Amino acid sequence: MFLLGYDIGSSSVKASLVEIETGICKASAFSPKKEMPIRAKQSGWAEQDPEQWWENLKLATEEVLQKSGANNTQIKAIGISYQMHGLVCIDKDCKVLRPSIIWCDSRAVGIGERAFAGIGEEKCLRHLLNSPGNFTASKLRWVYENEPALYERIYKIMLPGDYIAMKLTGEVSTTVSGLSEGILWDFINNQPSADLLNYYGIKKELLPEILPTFSVQGKVSTACAGETGLPAGIPIAYRAGDQPNNAFSLKVLQPGEIAATAGTSGVVYGVSGSVQYDPQSRVNTFAHVNHEKNSTRLGVLLCINGTGILNSWLKYNMGYEQGGYEAMNQDAGQVPVGSGGLAILPFGNGAERMLGNKNPGSLFSNIDFNRHSRAHVARAAQEGIVFSFKYGMEIMEQTGILPSMIRAGHANMFLSPLFREALACISGAQIELYNTDGSQGAALGAGVGAGYYKSFQDAFNGLKKILTVEPDPTRISAYKNAYAHWLEVLKKNGE
Repeated sequence: MFLLGYDIGSSSVKASLVEIETGICKASAFSPKKEMPIRAKQSGWAEQDPEQWWENLKLATEEVLQKSGANNTQIKAIGISYQMHGLVCIDKDCKVLRPSIIWCDSRAVGIGERAFAGIGEEKCLRHLLNSPGNFTASKLRWVYENEPALYERIYKIMLPGDYIAMKLTGEVSTTVSGLSEGILWDFINNQPSADLLNYYGIKKELLPEILPTFSVQGKVSTACAGETGLPAGIPIAYRAGDQPNNAFSLKVLQPGEIAATAGTSGVVYGVSGSVQYDPQSRVNTFAHVNHEKNSTRLGVLLCINGTGILNSWLKYNMGYEQGGYEAMNQDAGQVPVGSGGLAILPFGNGAERMLGNKNPGSLFSNIDFNRHSRAHVARAAQEGIVFSFKYGMEIMEQTGILPSMIRAGHANMFLSPLFREALACISGAQIELYNTDGSQGAALGAGVGAGYYKSFQDAFNGLKKILTVEPDPTRISAYKNAYAHWLEVLKKNGE
């Protein structure tokens, strides 16, 4: 018997089949093979058509079933992980009214900042644990202000994962975790935030039914079965945003535990057992997957929009497309720590929360045409990404998150030995890498939600550590000096 997990990203949709008894992934597949396009009609905008997520989910489903050789009747539950903070608007016929305004879109920054001041900063932080900023609620207000005729046609608003759940089941719902990431949940009163809804003029009726993260949230409909080849009746039993889900997939559930990712964006995610927040709201706090009214489990999230996307940009624009990331890593490894004085700020993918919602763009500083090669650029890019992590982690320390050990999947930037070494040395933390990902975590979450696992521990019996990286004491000083130089560049140009 198997569990099926989906991870709905902005680059691709991944599907994994996990064997229930062992917790081991039988097969994985993703679609498309080249990254999904992100449309930007104006600077700072980022939109995707939700239908392309659905079409790629169907392709990934077909491929994972073919690769596994499993009979589709052996699938007993489905879990969904998804890109956070997006806005999907549907009408009464459950038809999408406009492209989704996704996570890296910064058009609503000013709207959120005005709400932060209008509601009261201290009140927002105590009740919402963040400023309204550029999250889903503020994006909806942007639609209200700029597309009033369309706004009047909205029946329900959803997060990207809610949309996928609706396509699978025909039912419209969300979770506390989802409303939390949209800055629509009041943790003090344990209900949707009346303060924010009233300030923005949003009717509570636009919010879907709220269901537990781990629960039967609907079943595969007959219509979905006809489109996907999945049997009708399979329960959807878990749903969570990609970063809480990534932490879950690494068994990061208790206070003090930390997870990291470094894909298109970079994230450090620590679990707290109490309400803590950064007064400047540069890092954010959301309901973790195992948060309950009487058992506080909050995820303190540092998100850096411009990280792995810089590495991807270099691959396609500096002649590395054929050799890929492996060739970039080899070149970068030939250059000493500090990249010969070349420093790169990776912030070129929308407004950066940890920089006070500023959008400084990426910056290449101190290039010497007589000394620096593309290898120096490749190394400076990875160091710049690591240093942005370090800068954010220093902010997280102010909220009581002290990383002595970081868990991550053996994927994306963590495949680079240079990246791993630099992060371990500059943070002082041990790094543990696991052979798991968001789609596998979503599958295991479905196993919990559908009752196939009696506890979280049972769900992770198949989770195996594959690599541990310790800080190299002979290189820590060099990385600290390089970080100090990078920090000077940031303060001069971006902070």
